Amino acid sequence: MVSYEPSRVIRVIPDILSALPLTLWVLALTVILGSLLGFLLAYAQLADERGFSTLARGYVFTLRCTPPIVLIFLVFYGLPRFLEWWLGIDVNGWSRSIFVILAMTLLFAASISEVFKSSYLALPKGQLEAGLSIGLTDSQTFVRILLPQAFRIALPNITSAVINLLKDIALAYTIGLVDLMGEGNLIISRNMGNYSLETYTAVAIIYWVIALILSVVTHVIENDLDTREG
Repeated sequence: MVSYEPSRVIRVIPDILSALPLTLWVLALTVILGSLLGFLLAYAQLADERGFSTLARGYVFTLRCTPPIVLIFLVFYGLPRFLEWWLGIDVNGWSRSIFVILAMTLLFAASISEVFKSSYLALPKGQLEAGLSIGLTDSQTFVRILLPQAFRIALPNITSAVINLLKDIALAYTIGLVDLMGEGNLIISRNMGNYSLETYTAVAIIYWVIALILSVVTHVIENDLDTREG
């Protein structure tokens, strides 16, 4: 019979939380870089230039069809060899977090670009013309009129994309990154495989709390936006 000690879950949480800063750092940097690339991809897909649109759509399709763990392996094992062959640069000494951020940025950009694109297309028609008719430039119309509305529409899906990213980053332990999941596995190894179920429960609780905080923050922002619009 498998034993389970609930008290062990509480005792192991502080040790796992020591890896929380690295996890949040990787998450935050990936969201920022991925959002910038995703915005460019969404813009390219909506552009009149067919070549750019085709390339962007091909990128999004390819990355969205690539399992996260496969992409991590491709970047971690393939990128150093490619850079050494192409530019003669040795990046084998780089931190594992850099490779994870690169891989997750490529993946997150593909998914978030679809969120940006769909939210823009969901805007009422004629918004751009209305802005131009009152003397605003294209950029002013986008920043003052289109962007706030698109953000309000996209916010729930952005939150879902970030939570999915958080779960995908947990796969980084497979290349030795000591994030929350990696720290949990190290603890299990130090305990010679004992209390693995309790340790994984502790890891899951931490991920649940982070996801809950993200959801609550999103809900607060949505309510604030609704109040301002009202």
